[in-house]
Amino acid sequence: MTEMLQTIVALAPPQGQEGGWSELMTFLPMILIFVVFYFLFIAPARKKQKKHSEMLESLKNGDRVITSGGIHGTVVGVTDTVVQVRIAEKIKIDVSRHAVAGLQASPEE
Repeated sequence: MTEMLQTIVALAPPQGQEGGWSELMTFLPMILIFVVFYFLFIAPARKKQKKHSEMLESLKNGDRVITSGGIHGTVVGVTDTVVQVRIAEKIKIDVSRHAVAGLQASPEE
């Protein structure tokens, strides 16, 4: 029993040294994982969302859009929260501005 106690005491860090470096090494993997997740997932998602918000702010009459429901049409009216889209001759629908998924590519592209 005393041998085990002596072994434990011998393995313990000396008094006054709390092992600050080892505490840092304990959190280092978590810090590295957060940094990797930030650059792989968070930063690109924020960039994509910012680009989508800018596209929604710049909508104007005549833009060809696709809604999140898959409806293709031409913008004929824009308000703060609603976009009026012409989907066929003399057929217009009101769509929430946030339901616009993106702009259609023009035929020249």
